[in-house]
Amino acid sequence: MKKTFLPCEEANIVCDKSQYSEASFMEIIKLNLHLLYCKACRTYSANNAKLSQLFKKVKPATLQADQKNKLQKEIEEQLKKQ
Repeated sequence: MKKTFLPCEEANIVCDKSQYSEASFMEIIKLNLHLLYCKACRTYSANNAKLSQLFKKVKPATLQADQKNKLQKEIEEQLKKQ
């Protein structure tokens, strides 16, 4: 028989996978059992769901090649200063 206890680290991974429909049925069951007794993971799961919903509402913006190059140069300059 497979282990039914899910450690928090693995529960967070399964939580992420389930939001992208990549978690198996058994993983989802184990996650839900874990969430019944783990407040920290319930909070993580709720925050993760909110964040995913926010990203769905936002229209992704893309930069032009020259904008990307300029931004990359600025980042490299700031890293050199550190």
